[in-house]
Amino acid sequence: MASEANSRLLSGFLDYLRIEKGLAALSISAYTTDICQFSEFLEKRNRVLLTARRIDVRDFLQQLFSHRVDGRSVGRKLSALRHLYRYLLLDKKLDHDPSLNIESPRQWKVLPKALARDEMETMLAGPLTRDTTTSPRNTKESAALAARDHAMLEVFYAGALRVTEIINAKWEDLKLDAGYMLVRGKGDKERVVPLGKSAQDALAEYLKQSRPVLAACKQSRTSGGASEALAARNSPLLFIARGGRKLTRQRIWQMVRAASAFSGRAASPHMLRHSCATHMVENGADLRTVQTILGHADISTTQVYTHLALDRLRTVYQKHHPRAKAR
Repeated sequence: MASEANSRLLSGFLDYLRIEKGLAALSISAYTTDICQFSEFLEKRNRVLLTARRIDVRDFLQQLFSHRVDGRSVGRKLSALRHLYRYLLLDKKLDHDPSLNIESPRQWKVLPKALARDEMETMLAGPLTRDTTTSPRNTKESAALAARDHAMLEVFYAGALRVTEIINAKWEDLKLDAGYMLVRGKGDKERVVPLGKSAQDALAEYLKQSRPVLAACKQSRTSGGASEALAARNSPLLFIARGGRKLTRQRIWQMVRAASAFSGRAASPHMLRHSCATHMVENGADLRTVQTILGHADISTTQVYTHLALDRLRTVYQKHHPRAKAR
């Protein structure tokens, strides 16, 4: 940010979000992006964040719409500004809130995309059907990668995990014998998610056969020595890349996209999370249970899946109620 005043103010706000509110790194990054964008808009008007007026906020939002930014993104940016000015009021750095009484842009309820059950089954089997015979030298490593990817997909679907949650999952958080794992979600909030038999079997295979192979890969590629190899084997992370390195978000997206090609759909990691919730509701799960598994703080977030329960209710009613159909 060009203005030193804005930089100092933003630094204090981000510390507040990180320390007092306990927000996750990705959430703080989103706040930073949105507020910096508004700050740059203000600087063109020779203003700073502390001297912003209500008309500045409104014009900023209008500019976003004129650039064809969708309503959900505009709403998120307005929410970031509201949090910023609420913090400044509490800290007594200003006595007015320029974001006050500005209506949120209308946001249509967008139903989450999910895979059908047969598509999900095909996708889960995708990594195991890869051709690993192209190079005999890499057959063992390729098989280990396929087993890891299969286990990750099973855990994604079983526990409705987010990308960050599966990347940061610790080995010690997995209670395989009991059939569940501890997940650290947004704001470092913890929740327990169950793991079905398919996920348990895939994890057991990965941990026993494949993880040691991936941890040892670096030995044959560099001269890191025994200490580096030991550190790789002792990585606290549940899912690792070659040499015990931490997986990246990009690698997870690539893996999911490659696996989904077997089902004919271009899926994302979040689609697996939605698929878990969708299929549970279709099978009669109540929203409170789904809320717990997804880790939603407010059940209103989970209620987007209500339409699925109503569709199922309508189908059952039409099938079984004697007066449901005209005779």
